[in-house]
Amino acid sequence: MAKIVALVDGSVYAKSVCGYASWLALRTGSPVELLHVLGRRETQTVPSDLSGSIALGARTSLLAELSALDEQRAKLAQKRGRAVLDDGKAAIEAAGVEQVTVKLRIGDLVDTVTEYESDADLIVIGKRGEAADFAKLHLGSNMERVARSSPKPVFVASRAFKPVERFMIAYDGGTSSMKAVDHVARSPIFAGLRCRLVTVGANSDETRKRLADAEAILRGAGYDVEGFISQGQPDVVLTQFVEDGNIDLLVMGAYGHSRIRNLIIGSTTSEMIRSCKVPILLFR
Repeated sequence: MAKIVALVDGSVYAKSVCGYASWLALRTGSPVELLHVLGRRETQTVPSDLSGSIALGARTSLLAELSALDEQRAKLAQKRGRAVLDDGKAAIEAAGVEQVTVKLRIGDLVDTVTEYESDADLIVIGKRGEAADFAKLHLGSNMERVARSSPKPVFVASRAFKPVERFMIAYDGGTSSMKAVDHVARSPIFAGLRCRLVTVGANSDETRKRLADAEAILRGAGYDVEGFISQGQPDVVLTQFVEDGNIDLLVMGAYGHSRIRNLIIGSTTSEMIRSCKVPILLFR
């Protein structure tokens, strides 16, 4: 079976990432690869040439002290990273997953994920990282970068793990949402779970036909699916459906427009991740 790559850091989301990675692995029989990526700044030492920035007479001694402090900081960052991975591995093994490997890497997160995702089924990442601003509900920049760049499904973990019993597919008839429906129909992840299919838009013949086609695919795969059409602002409508239906997981297409367009008028994907309190499985 292809692996599940789970990205962990020192944030409060790490426990949830491990919980959902365990749940996914147990349902699919896939091994889990835990990945912790240190940025180059966390492991950099001071440059050797500080001429002009340190006064004469103090340069030699200060350089030695700064180099020693930076080296110690880099070692501590790596030691902390290994501790995060060890704790994550122990939690996933305690959940019953037998095949768990850990990787500590230095470099850019997206570049590292690209390297490790080729033989992965999906990527699991927390909604926010250590540096995210919780007060302003900022999304983690690394999460968005991974979700926008990865060709694999990206599972965005919520702050706390909760076993999944009901899931909802946000369906607009586009390529990415069709890909989501097809994945649900084929994947063992969703077997036995209750399914809801929601389209936000005008209740037209075309919309009803698109929804009926998606329902037929899911029913053919054995799901007793409920289909709904609702009008309004997509992120508001979908969030309300999630809350009213006690949904545990939202499945949807991701970032269907260009980044420039999203900067101007916003992104339904970003708004859903920001406001939704349940995990989201994204397809591009």
